[in-house]
Amino acid sequence: MDPLAKKTVLRQFTYGLYAVTAAHEGERGVFTANWLSQVSFEPPLIVLSVERESSTLPLIRASGRFVVCPFAAHQRELAGALGRPKHRAGDKFATLNLAVVETATGDPALADALGYVVCQVEAEMQAGDSIVFLAQVIEARILSEGDPLTMRDAGFRHAG
Repeated sequence: MDPLAKKTVLRQFTYGLYAVTAAHEGERGVFTANWLSQVSFEPPLIVLSVERESSTLPLIRASGRFVVCPFAAHQRELAGALGRPKHRAGDKFATLNLAVVETATGDPALADALGYVVCQVEAEMQAGDSIVFLAQVIEARILSEGDPLTMRDAGFRHAG
């Protein structure tokens, strides 16, 4: 395989940027995700890729849920800050003074996001350096109007 061609073409894939939260037994986590996609209308299913080193991964597994909050187009800095690992950033909810709304399931959602969906995990599988979750959307709420933030608009890149 041509490494340059692989990198170039994979960087042409389009991605949105999302804050993903999870909570379990009083602990909560949040990170920026971009490998996420809806895969079914009925029932509404999404897939989410989470790095194995993510401090939020054990919370997703323990609770069986996660919340996806699309960033608004103007939230580039927040997306970057939430992309830092917890061991470097500390408690991101406290450090960044994140306002949250509680979902019907009791999970935190970012109050300043465009909205959120709560997802119930149905399956997981190993995928290289990540874990991929298949989850059903069980709750949805609009919080504000606006355009979503994308990787390209944010100027973010991944290795590909």
